[in-house]
Amino acid sequence: MPLPPEFHEMAARVNNWGRWGAEDEIGTLNLITAESVRSAAATVRAGLRIPLALPLRREGVQTGLVPGRIDPLHTMTLINDEMFGPGSVAISDDAVTMGLQAGTHWDALTHASHSGRIYNGRPADTVTAAARSRFSGIDTLPPAVSRGVLLDVARAKGLDRLPAGHAVTPDDLDEAAEFGRVTVGAGDIVLVRTGQIGLCLAGDRSGYGFPSPGLSVRAPAWFHARDVAAVANDTLTFEIVPPEIEDLWLPVHALDLVEMGMPQGQNWDLENLSTACAQERRYAFLLSAVPEPFVGGTGSPVAPVAIL
Repeated sequence: MPLPPEFHEMAARVNNWGRWGAEDEIGTLNLITAESVRSAAATVRAGLRIPLALPLRREGVQTGLVPGRIDPLHTMTLINDEMFGPGSVAISDDAVTMGLQAGTHWDALTHASHSGRIYNGRPADTVTAAARSRFSGIDTLPPAVSRGVLLDVARAKGLDRLPAGHAVTPDDLDEAAEFGRVTVGAGDIVLVRTGQIGLCLAGDRSGYGFPSPGLSVRAPAWFHARDVAAVANDTLTFEIVPPEIEDLWLPVHALDLVEMGMPQGQNWDLENLSTACAQERRYAFLLSAVPEPFVGGTGSPVAPVAIL
């Protein structure tokens, strides 16, 4: 069904097409500058290194909700193989087949399209089976290293986990920023904690995926106004499901990826980071979250690390 006028009005307010030139492929990651990285490095005090990725394993977060997005199939191809002859050094090797968005990941700007277009107004049919993403594939993105900011929406409300029907609004983001005594600014990578991944960590894979709290369709305007470079959260779907607007599925994907050119991440484990930020009483840190450069990929696994 056609996208409603309400969606197109929101899209016009956050559109970045042409902002960095007609040839641009990296969108809001242009906002991460050398100064952004220097400022981010200055936030490191305790030297705490907190991994934010889920383990990649056969029983991961995928339950078949997204067709073809399979958990890792990990097989051994060599086991203690003396490949250079008896008594030589032995080698073990392995291989994996998985959906690039199966676990903790970044979505490339080509992961979503609407009205026949991807980011910067390019035709959606530039994504093909043969060529993958001709433009804005995950391999085109520069290293996602900048100041990270945790907006702990759940903790700010005194909750372990937001209710499944909770849409994270601009007011929620403001509340979390005030709670963390942090101001979100240009080039920041924002991590939004709902607590939803606690279900996954407890073994409830179905409950983790659907229904789920997530970002409201009004949230992209908040990120756009602050020139945020990228956003990730601790849910399977990133945005609230079922959607706020009846029959309008994945509008936040379309606003973030297509209109703004802003990468988004899902399935990030923010539980230990939430605890550390509360103990340290600071919610800004150096974040390294560099995707694997799969050529033409519409997404990629990532093993982010927050350094406090």
